[in-house]
Amino acid sequence: MDQDRQPESPLLEFDENRAAFIEPSALRSATDVPHACVLSWFHDAIGRLITRLDGHQVVENRWEDGPHPLFEVDVAGQRLGMVPMPVSGTAAGALLEELIAFGCRSFVACGGAGSLRRDLTVGHLVLVTSALRDEGLSHHYLPPGRAVDADPGAVALLRGVLDEHGVTYVEGRTWTTDGVFRETPGKIAARRDEGCMTVEMEAASIAAVAQFRGVPLAQLLYAGDDLSGETWDHRSWRTRHDVRDNMLDLAMAAALRIDTTANAPKRRVRVRDRRESRR
Repeated sequence: MDQDRQPESPLLEFDENRAAFIEPSALRSATDVPHACVLSWFHDAIGRLITRLDGHQVVENRWEDGPHPLFEVDVAGQRLGMVPMPVSGTAAGALLEELIAFGCRSFVACGGAGSLRRDLTVGHLVLVTSALRDEGLSHHYLPPGRAVDADPGAVALLRGVLDEHGVTYVEGRTWTTDGVFRETPGKIAARRDEGCMTVEMEAASIAAVAQFRGVPLAQLLYAGDDLSGETWDHRSWRTRHDVRDNMLDLAMAAALRIDTTANAPKRRVRVRDRRESRR
C-alpha cells in the first residue's frame, strides 16, 4: 500500500481477499460434531448442564493456554454442542472459526455484560440486535463500519423462544470494546446516547466472524455489573447461577431451532400439467 495513502489506523485497511495465509481448515479438520452449538462464557453453568444431561467431550482442541473443548449433550434425541468460551473478541472469534471448521453450523451465544442503563437490573436479559465495533477483530472480517447487525433470521428465532417461555427481555445494541479498563465516563455517556444498552468484549467479534463465514448466530446477554451511575456497582452479578442456568436452557432450545430452520430441506413443489389442473 502507498504510504501516502495509508489510513490513520491499520484497522481501516480492510482486505477483500477472502483467502487467508492460514485458513482454519488447515489446522482443524471436519469431524463428527453436532451442527447446533451453544457458546457460553458461563463455565460454571456449562459444568452443571453437562452433569445434568450426562454430556461428554467430543473434541479437546488444545491451544497454547490449554484445551478449549467441545462438549455434546442429547436434548430429546437431538445432538447439541456446548462450548465454554474464552474472554475477549480475539480469542472468541478464533475459537468460533475452529468450531466452524470442525463442522458446527448454527450458533447461539450467551454471556454477561455491564449495564449502561439503570433500568436494566441485574439478571435482566438483552437480545442483541447489533454491536458497536469498538474492538479489533471485526475489522479483519468486515469493511470499516460503526456497528455490525446480528443475523435477523437467527434473532427472530431466538426471540420466538424467549416469547414462548414468557421471558422478560429487551432488545437492542451492545458496545463491544477491547479496553475493559478504558471505559471512561465520557465514553459510557456517548455509547448510551448512541443507543447501547450494555458493554462487553465479544459480541461484535463473533457476529462479524459468523457473517463472514455465512453461519447463523444469535446472542443473548444478561445485565451484570452497573456502569450507569456515578460509581461502579458490581451487584454480585457472577453469583446469579439461576439466571445463567436458565439462559443455557433457552439458548439450547434456540440453537436447535435455528439449526433445524437453516438446514430444513426445501419442499419440492409438484407442477401439474394443464390436463391435471382441469380435473
